[in-house]
Amino acid sequence: MRYERKYRIEGLSPPWVNQALRSHPASFRPLFPDRQVNNIYFDTPALDEFYQNVAGTPHRRKHRLRWYGTVSEQLLSPVFEIKIKDGELGSKESQALPTTPWSELRTLFRQVPALKYLPLRPVLINSYQRSYWGSADGRFRITIDSELNFAPFSWSHPPVKTQFFDDMACVLELKYEQEDDQAAQAIFAHLPFRLTKNSKYVMGVNMVMG
Repeated sequence: MRYERKYRIEGLSPPWVNQALRSHPASFRPLFPDRQVNNIYFDTPALDEFYQNVAGTPHRRKHRLRWYGTVSEQLLSPVFEIKIKDGELGSKESQALPTTPWSELRTLFRQVPALKYLPLRPVLINSYQRSYWGSADGRFRITIDSELNFAPFSWSHPPVKTQFFDDMACVLELKYEQEDDQAAQAIFAHLPFRLTKNSKYVMGVNMVMG
């Protein structure tokens, strides 16, 4: 279990946010090249996971399929993930899956126990550009997500560009282990942003289905 603190940043460009990290006393620096992240989110027909998130239910789960690269007819090395939230702490269970064409998604989903035995269905697709940062001591990681896009899920084909809803904000997420919570106060103090509650899934459902 680890902490995941989120900041929704509006009106500032990703280069400005990056510069704020570079000047942080913890000496944050990029860890990996930026890449595009894509997700298919699952929920019950009554959108139970959506409403639990909105209500702030302390113990909840989120189910998604994640892959990297472009949103196209081929999903490269997707991973099914269950995000587990327990108060302010979170963890993740993952199941690696084979590269699969969009037309074979029903077959792919049958390989996932949670999708066989729970009343879940694909609801939403989102994608964004993610950059990865780490502190000099290795105890704190930050991701910055920009160019956020959302579209309703379709079995027949991946969404085309005109079907996406755009969100111009950046989402910064600070991640660290439980034992580093006290030291994290110094990290918060030098981030020129305000802590917020932010869920891309909730944001996307509101944009696409609202």
